[in-house]
Amino acid sequence: MATKVMDLEQYVLKGMAYEVYLSLITDLLSEGKTTGPNQDIDFVEYTKLNLQRMERLNKTIVINEDLQERVKGISTPQTWLCITEAWCGDAAQNLPLFAVMADLNPLIKIRFVLRDENTALIDQYLTNGGRAIPIVIGIEAGKEKWKWGPRPLAAQEIVNEFKRHPNGTYDQMKTNLHAWYAKNKTQDQQHELLATIH
Repeated sequence: MATKVMDLEQYVLKGMAYEVYLSLITDLLSEGKTTGPNQDIDFVEYTKLNLQRMERLNKTIVINEDLQERVKGISTPQTWLCITEAWCGDAAQNLPLFAVMADLNPLIKIRFVLRDENTALIDQYLTNGGRAIPIVIGIEAGKEKWKWGPRPLAAQEIVNEFKRHPNGTYDQMKTNLHAWYAKNKTQDQQHELLATIH
């Protein structure tokens, strides 16, 4: 769905670089806080775990050769706009790959905006009617070129199956989901992005 009613560039301009986003999370955690209006202790604890996940992925992601070639082959400037929140486990598991990919091509700029500060933006990119994140929008010449999110299809199926047939608690489903991410090592995401980004 191409965004027709909004200026994506306004969000790019207020977006943060990846390093700034990580620093924001670190600074908030030092104050016992997270991003967004919900400052429940559980959300702060999720944020601590997510920072560890991102730092691990930053060091361990290996990008497949075909995806490297696709990213390096982008010949027109693009901005990858990531809609996120620090407490979101899916964002922590998926966004580091985009940051590592963006480093492969100087024509790619990556920026991060917070969902709950930008509801008009996320409401253009709802998933099954909900504000699921992360959402990544590839922008070229101010217009949406592609989008991805909020999680790889196989991970989405874990969530969908739980919604259809709740078997155990929500926390158990999340544990299963993050076990899937750990085993998959971004391979499904990379395969999907190979077919998505251009």
